[in-house]
This record gives sequence, structure tokens and C-alpha cells, in this order.
Amino acid sequence: MEIRVLRYFLTVVREESITKVADALHITQPTLSRQLSQMEDDIGVKLFHRGTRKITLTNEGMLLRRRAEEILQLVDNTERELVEQEEQIEGKITIGCGKLASVQILSELIKDFNKKHPGVSYDIFTATADLVKEQMDKGLIDIEKYEFIRLGKKETWVVLMRLDHELAKKEAVSAKDLSELPMILPHRLNVQGELASWFGDYFESLNVLFTSNLSTNGAVMVRNGLGYSVVIEGSVPFWDQSKIAYRPLSPELTATCVLAWKRQQPFSLAATKFIEHAKCFLGMSKA
Repeated sequence: MEIRVLRYFLTVVREESITKVADALHITQPTLSRQLSQMEDDIGVKLFHRGTRKITLTNEGMLLRRRAEEILQLVDNTERELVEQEEQIEGKITIGCGKLASVQILSELIKDFNKKHPGVSYDIFTATADLVKEQMDKGLIDIEKYEFIRLGKKETWVVLMRLDHELAKKEAVSAKDLSELPMILPHRLNVQGELASWFGDYFESLNVLFTSNLSTNGAVMVRNGLGYSVVIEGSVPFWDQSKIAYRPLSPELTATCVLAWKRQQPFSLAATKFIEHAKCFLGMSKA
């Protein structure tokens, strides 16, 4: 597959019309159709359902669309990084993170780095740790296998509840308090393992109504009276606290975050300088 034809493919998918794309690209419609048909022949699958008014994707076409977007993002990143090596430090750094209190430390780090390198911009990719790791392994995120600096901010686990629930009157919530309530737990298995240790003997009989990979969705379920969600306190400021209350777990359960990056991977000059600056900023190296 040629990169040029992949770009044609994605443009046709977006416009749902070969004729419109041919006009925009200043090539003839038969030429564009022939190149897309040749790509189908080369791959050995049908990519489009060609209707009278618009075209739609087959299942194979939908898979290629997803992969083509990843491939072209890698191509664009590589071209950008090669140019940056020969110029003043500029470009974009993509950083994956969650909705955590440690984002405050990240913002301070970026603010300090930006004073030295104002030509650098940032793309903050907010998702669960598993999705951030997947993007990093594909090379689509610069900062995240996996050297790391442990951030000093302590993240505390809390439970979300409606304001009118009896638990909202307590200063902290125990495993026994939650043992007979419908619970919403994080989707990640290693996090569930930590919570299982905290719940102790109550975990086996726990009423887990939902698991959720994003705490915001869990909060919606809590607000509608469907359950009680265990989350990191750092994500609480993103929600309307006039509708949802939260209380810390007792005994306290905490976690720490890291700033991590993939080992033995070539980075853009901007990303390399950012890592060096982070080590210095967080006291991990000399200035």
C-alpha cells in the first residue's frame, strides 16, 4: 500500500464520495477509482459498498480505516521529528495522562519547560492507563515501556455517592459500609486486585454492578442512583459536587503516579529535551 493512496482512501471515507474527492485533489474520477480498486486487488478484500449516492465501508474497510489513521499519524510524526532535528527546538509533544491530581505537577513542569522552549506545543491525551500504554506501544505517544520518574503527589482512593445517602454523613467509609451496596469498580484488573486486598473478606460477596474504564461514566451512574463508585480523588474536581459527594476509604488507600517513557526508543528532539528537563525539574538529575 502506498502512503499517498492511503490518504486518498481516508479522504474518500470522510467525504463518502469519490467524485467530490477527485475534484478536490484535481485528479479525474476514473483515476481515483482505479487506484482504490487496485488497492483492493493488492490487499485481496473488498473495502467499499458503492451506492448510487454515496459509498460506505465494509467490515474490512472499517478495519483499514482505523489502521490507516494510525499509520499516517506515525508517518506524520516521523516526518515532523526528522525536520525538528535540524531546527531550533520546536514541534509537538504528545503526553498521555488520566484525570488525576498529579496533572497539577505536569502543568507546572510544562510551564517551566515552555519558558525555555516556547516553540514547543503539547497534545494532552486523557484516557485510562491501559489505553495510554497501548498508544505508547504503537509510538503514538511520546511520553509514557518504560523508564519512569515517580511523582511526589499522593493519590487517595475515595467512594462517590449521592448527597442524600447516609454514607455522606460519615467522615470516611469502611469496607463493611460498602459490603451490601451496589458497587462500581475500575475496569483494570490490577486495580481491582488492590481494591480486593482493601475489601478483604468482604470482596468475595461484593455486589459489583458495573466496572468502568472512565471514572466520569461511573459518576453519572452514581448521580442516577445506580451504585457507589470507587475512584481516585484527583478526578473529583471534574464533576459537579453539588450533586455528588465523596468520602475517603478507611483505612486509607493511596497510589502514586509516574511520568514514564519507552526505553530505547528514538524521540523527537523536543521530547528528548522534555524528558531531560523533567528529570531536572523533579530533582532526578543535575541542571
